[in-house]
Amino acid sequence: MYQDLIVNLYLDHLNKEIHVKNNDIKIKRVLSPHSDKVVSFIESTFTKGWASEAKAALYHNNPTCFIAVKDNNIIGFACYDATSKGYFGPIGVDSGYNGLNIGQALLFSALKAMKNDGYGYAIIGSVSDKVLPFYQKNLELIINKRIQSVYDRMY
Repeated sequence: MYQDLIVNLYLDHLNKEIHVKNNDIKIKRVLSPHSDKVVSFIESTFTKGWASEAKAALYHNNPTCFIAVKDNNIIGFACYDATSKGYFGPIGVDSGYNGLNIGQALLFSALKAMKNDGYGYAIIGSVSDKVLPFYQKNLELIINKRIQSVYDRMY
């Protein structure tokens, strides 16, 4: 089952400081010249669908995509305003780096940027039951059982 999640960007949960458990890993907002490298990482580590979705975020004048970098290599990413305005995602971290709070740091970086861009709420669309616990652990959510979604236009 899939559900859409609604996050109030003005609740205190976004004030929580998230520290990556490895000082060599940095979270950065993508610069346009690095877009091709980000797309290549997403295609090779995740899916072409996610890479296509991320392209929309990467090609904004001020890209709405964050990356986690270690030794000049991308190891994770998070986007917003990719599929639709006000939507967070996709997000992914190379599985070799699980457990280091990278996903949390990327999530919070993107949601804080959405708040700074003037959004009051973020929608996290089509979240599977497998991934839902990650968001529930980190955020106060309103869960909307998905009946119809912006993603339905894709099929």
